Amino acid sequence: MENEKAVIGALGFILFVIVTNFVMYGVVRGAAKGGDKGLLESLRKAVSASARKKNDDDMDELRKRIKELQQGGKEQ
Repeated sequence: MENEKAVIGALGFILFVIVTNFVMYGVVRGAAKGGDKGLLESLRKAVSASARKKNDDDMDELRKRIKELQQGGKEQ
């Protein structure tokens, strides 16, 4: 009885891994077809776009803080 449960659990895990691999393959293939370039180029653009946005947000916050500090210093 315990052997049967172990075998069913192992088969379930193997099935889970196979399904997950197919899903990930589909995601990567879809990302690669997004442009004329290859997979690495598409992934690089996706990563750099999110990093650039975060950097822009950080710089905007820094500019705002500097402006606040400069205005605070002029009032004294």
